[in-house]
Amino acid sequence: MTREDTLMTGTGDFGRRIRHHRDQLGLTREQVAARTDLSAEYLQYLEDHPDVPETDTVIRLATALEITPQDLLDSGLDHPPGPDIAAANPVLQVLDPQECLRLIAPGGIGRVAFNGSHGPTVLPVNYKVHDGAIVFRTAYGGPMDQDLRTGREGVEILIGFEVDRIDEAMRQGWSVLVQGPAHHVPGDEVDKVAEAHVTPWAGGDRPLYIRIVPHQITGRRIHAL
Repeated sequence: MTREDTLMTGTGDFGRRIRHHRDQLGLTREQVAARTDLSAEYLQYLEDHPDVPETDTVIRLATALEITPQDLLDSGLDHPPGPDIAAANPVLQVLDPQECLRLIAPGGIGRVAFNGSHGPTVLPVNYKVHDGAIVFRTAYGGPMDQDLRTGREGVEILIGFEVDRIDEAMRQGWSVLVQGPAHHVPGDEVDKVAEAHVTPWAGGDRPLYIRIVPHQITGRRIHAL
């Protein structure tokens, strides 16, 4: 791959990141353009072409999209989140169960935590909230199939499910923890649960649906004074 090919690959991601973060905020091009004092036509050009604008424009776009410039220039997949210092005088707020459910209701990516055959295990999953339960998909024979079965009729394993959202630019965010039994959805209930339209995080053919019925829901929000 030539240097030009590498540059084109990296800059092509820039436009996709603009569109992704704009969609997450539910903003139109015109609204982002107004926030940045750019034209909607130029914003569309940036989204559709492999170009990176000058630094000042990147900063204005990042501010308008409520992220950091680094979020636009580099997805940071190879780096853990939160390398910067914490906010001064942070405030930790306890969230009630209703607010916790509101935060996680749109679905997305969460983490399942349980005692696996090789010790404490935490795995990412795509999830949806369906009929008051957390639903995700996995593979038959995998760790979440084998390790979450007790082998006893009517006896299920209590697990943890966590979702968070961190805004590094604003030094704030929230975390929700759901605890409850993991229920392997039987074949005669699959059609109903499939209405959630959840896809497996790892892709592929993963037809096993697992449902977590919340027994305890807790959450925290952190923000600066």
